[in-house]
Amino acid sequence: MVVSNRSSPLAAWSTSSVLIASLVTRQKQSKCASTALTTKLNNLSLNSMTKLTPTSNSLWMGYKKILFQCFPDLENIGDWADWEENNTSLSAKLYNNKYIIKSREVEIWDEKSCIYNNIIYPKTGENLPCFGMDLMGFFDKKVIIVFDFQHPVENYLFSHPDLPKAEGTFRFFEPGNHFSENVFVRKCTMDQVNDYLDDFAAYLQVYKEMLESKKPSGFAVHSTYGDFDKYMKRLDPVSGYLSSKFGKEKAETLVNDFLFCYG
Repeated sequence: MVVSNRSSPLAAWSTSSVLIASLVTRQKQSKCASTALTTKLNNLSLNSMTKLTPTSNSLWMGYKKILFQCFPDLENIGDWADWEENNTSLSAKLYNNKYIIKSREVEIWDEKSCIYNNIIYPKTGENLPCFGMDLMGFFDKKVIIVFDFQHPVENYLFSHPDLPKAEGTFRFFEPGNHFSENVFVRKCTMDQVNDYLDDFAAYLQVYKEMLESKKPSGFAVHSTYGDFDKYMKRLDPVSGYLSSKFGKEKAETLVNDFLFCYG
């Protein structure tokens, strides 16, 4: 019996069908793999974007780093509050060193905003100003940066010759009302906050030199800072915000017993 080398039409059709089916299967597998890869890349991209977006209390990290580099001997002497309500967190801490009675720090943050406030109160007896920083990131396009020498004597117009004088007027931060002629105020976006780190470092360095030159040692806190804290409490632009987040009782306690307790 002789077997022909020529394939029958049925066999050829069958072989062709198998090849086509195999090709379609490979195309589907390739498409699925491509889709999976695209999804993975998209997820990686989203994760990277999430990491790059200022979140929690990281917005002012550069400013805090400079503060503690300038005053490396600041010691944490107490964690006054650690609250979390209405998807908002608050941390309040106290620090001091040999020339500083207290540096009272409060941070408030949620998924959109981040606020850092700190006032350094020097030891008394040398007619020195406090140093205040109000760093407020309300949302991506609304950020206000303020830092200044805040003299405890009302209507005392403090000025330092090595730093620029402020131009224009600013609500809540008028020179002479416990704010200096050098008050630094800027408005920006969240991705611009680090543009002013050099200015912040320069102001802090000047303040550090004041403390090291005068070497304050007194503890007459209420007679020295009473009027200042009363003024700041009257000025108080934050109690309404704090009440909305943590309730009226907690807000009043924070303002009276932590932020401005000498008043």
